[in-house]
Amino acid sequence: MPTTLMPPLGKKPLSGAAKQFQRDVLEGLNAPKRAIPSKYFYDQRGSALFDQICDLVEYYPTRTETAIMQRHGRMMASCIGAGSRLVEYGSGSSLKTRILLDKLSGLDSYLPVDISETHLRATVRELETEYPQHTITPVVGDFTGPLDLPRATSADLRTCIYFPGSTIGNFTHAEAGELLRAMRITAGRRGGLLIGFDLLKDKDVLEAAYNDAQGITAQFNLNLLTRINRELDAHVDVANFEHKARFNEQAGRIEMSLRSLGNQMIRIDNQFFHINESDEILTEYSHKYTIEQFTTMADAAGWSCRALWFDSRKYFAVMYLEA
Repeated sequence: MPTTLMPPLGKKPLSGAAKQFQRDVLEGLNAPKRAIPSKYFYDQRGSALFDQICDLVEYYPTRTETAIMQRHGRMMASCIGAGSRLVEYGSGSSLKTRILLDKLSGLDSYLPVDISETHLRATVRELETEYPQHTITPVVGDFTGPLDLPRATSADLRTCIYFPGSTIGNFTHAEAGELLRAMRITAGRRGGLLIGFDLLKDKDVLEAAYNDAQGITAQFNLNLLTRINRELDAHVDVANFEHKARFNEQAGRIEMSLRSLGNQMIRIDNQFFHINESDEILTEYSHKYTIEQFTTMADAAGWSCRALWFDSRKYFAVMYLEA
């Protein structure tokens, strides 16, 4: 249980986004099963580390999805259609999006949405140089909450959401269903959704993808604590935690956490938490789906599958749906 003390005098006030970050961290640490939302991985360093993860030999999702996009990108672009606006949730470096932008002619606009403003602005500067023919409008925001998109240029403008990278797997099944329903509302009556998701496969393949030999995923996970120290007037001994990732076969998901290496006390703002040796703080789920599971969930959210692509090993899938 936390101990609450009076806040120190002269403490620098937090911004609105930092206050929400602090609320989420405190709520997660006060929960019966301690957890911190995975969306807070993505500060500038976290985003850069994730880009490195995507290049790792063990981390198959990015290269597999990229190969699917390269092979079938023209058909995907045809599904999106000329004159549409493309809204990407959690755009990051927009690497796979470039495959679509290369093949999309007559696109109304591309709206990359990301929680990390610094990373988003840097990516948009690159894209504006590479794709002067496209209108690019960055949206700094958290797509897990209400999303305030710019007003459409016309009432007939069609919106297609792009959600690559198996990020949908980071949500519980109930949360994923809610997010798909929210996407359905955002996309509108004639909207579309192009989404990537990881498929259920051998446990050894899955666990190796989240426990790479170079330790980049461990750095990515531990950087969350570094960010908490820097942004939330906190004191956490980062060296006293280690990265853990294991596959929960019953739940069909990778569970990533930070494991305490000893008995310790951590402080977040004016609250203190005692952490026992071997206690874990959950930082991420990564659910793996069968095609039937995902199609059923999407159908319940008001989407209908129109096209499906996957690699030869059936490690990964990209699905196009319409409202």
